[in-house]
Amino acid sequence: MTQKRFLDDQAHAMLVQQHQLDQTNTHLDNMLGSLSQMAQDQRSNDALLDSLLAQAQSAVDDQDIVFVVEEQDIVIFDDDWLAEPSNCTPAVQPLALLDIIDIDADGSTYLEQVESYAARHDIVFAQDPFRDLMTDSQRIALEKRIKDEFSIKAAACDKYDYMIAGTCGLIGGLVDVLFVGVPGKGALGKWADDQTDKAVQGFAKLNGWKGPGKPGQETASAIGFLEKKFPINYDHSTTHATDGAVKNMSMKNHHVKSLGHSPDLVGLFFSILDQFNNTAHFVDKGKLISIDTKTFELSGSNVVAKVFAGFMNWLGHLFSDMAGSSGGRGKVDAGRGSGIPMPFYSLLQFINVGAFGQHRQTFSTIAVKVFESGYDLRHGLAMAIPVLITELLTRMMWVIKQRFYHQQDWRDCIPSAGNPELRRMLLIGHGTLCLIDTTDAALRSGGNIVAFMLRSNLLAWARFGTLAIKEVKACYMAGSLDVEAVDAYLDAEYERLTGS
Repeated sequence: MTQKRFLDDQAHAMLVQQHQLDQTNTHLDNMLGSLSQMAQDQRSNDALLDSLLAQAQSAVDDQDIVFVVEEQDIVIFDDDWLAEPSNCTPAVQPLALLDIIDIDADGSTYLEQVESYAARHDIVFAQDPFRDLMTDSQRIALEKRIKDEFSIKAAACDKYDYMIAGTCGLIGGLVDVLFVGVPGKGALGKWADDQTDKAVQGFAKLNGWKGPGKPGQETASAIGFLEKKFPINYDHSTTHATDGAVKNMSMKNHHVKSLGHSPDLVGLFFSILDQFNNTAHFVDKGKLISIDTKTFELSGSNVVAKVFAGFMNWLGHLFSDMAGSSGGRGKVDAGRGSGIPMPFYSLLQFINVGAFGQHRQTFSTIAVKVFESGYDLRHGLAMAIPVLITELLTRMMWVIKQRFYHQQDWRDCIPSAGNPELRRMLLIGHGTLCLIDTTDAALRSGGNIVAFMLRSNLLAWARFGTLAIKEVKACYMAGSLDVEAVDAYLDAEYERLTGS
């Protein structure tokens, strides 16, 4: 049975139940009318009997008749006196019995009874049976609610909304230009590097690291501990280690070329796959390359345990690499070292098109060179701060304007991205941030594509892109049904009804 057929059967049953309810109400009204008529007749009879008794009493009094009833006297009634006269017609006609359906029947039998009942009472099922379940006023109210609450609306921002959003984006852009800059150079970049070092040391302590042997070697010691604690089979670092299968691979770029080093679902998938199959997967000039590795034995006695062990190896090895290698960080003035790429950054290597720069290199080659210059997860953490500032400032200012300018209740000032005006303000704010970021990168790069990308905030552009897609969709589908809002409402109603 298809979902539509199932819903139609349910609607038909509800229509029949509605008809039965209407018939029952009509029956009850008739019963109440009959009872009211009987009560009225009873009152009339009582008044007539009182009048007759009064007349009889008056006649007795006028004739001075005295009735004496001894205690032993017995009044005997003939049964014929109590019998109903044959020519007596009831004043109220008897009520007919209601037509019922056996609700204890199984599904198919019950549906057959529904169809039979509909045929007996001339009930016609429309193409949309649910529409017939509502009255005209209910249908109008439902259509109005759908239009007000569940339709996609275009934004109706005023000049103050655009001014506020632009100012928030300007603040985020200035933070990006002044405090982020190129990897590892700005104040926020250095702060992100320090926080990453602390995170690596903290994770190592959770796994039994006792501290460095020499002062000043904390990060290098923690990285070395994690490398031994969580070994993996796809940690090839040079072209020679892959027998020439992956070209131009070195210590600076092997983390971005190896898909298992990507801190996202893609990296997790390939890491588990490589650990189970004793393989290693790399990306080189837009191509996926797979090579065989030495036998790698995962811990665990069953598949679930081995998958968990593979996950922990992947996670632990990412922590060992996110702040650079132990050998590189252990040297004096070694710099930041080569970290791990930002989530999904490795996929940019599949875009092997174009010819950029003096050497006319493809975009995938440029992406690898940018990573080699420090555009890694640590720099991504620094770039996320101006994006977060723009986001939070815009939402906060929208709440303040709604509460104190439009005089809305606090419950109506929740900064949900589903609000069309807030959605437009976020687009303007992040667009301003991207405009400032791109302008700064273009002016300072001097036409060098690698320098341009190093100063570009990829996260800001990703956020602006998602907002732009939503805004284009909202403008194109303005007035149509918002399926996501309807689904959210139905899920909330289901949880409320079930108490979950």
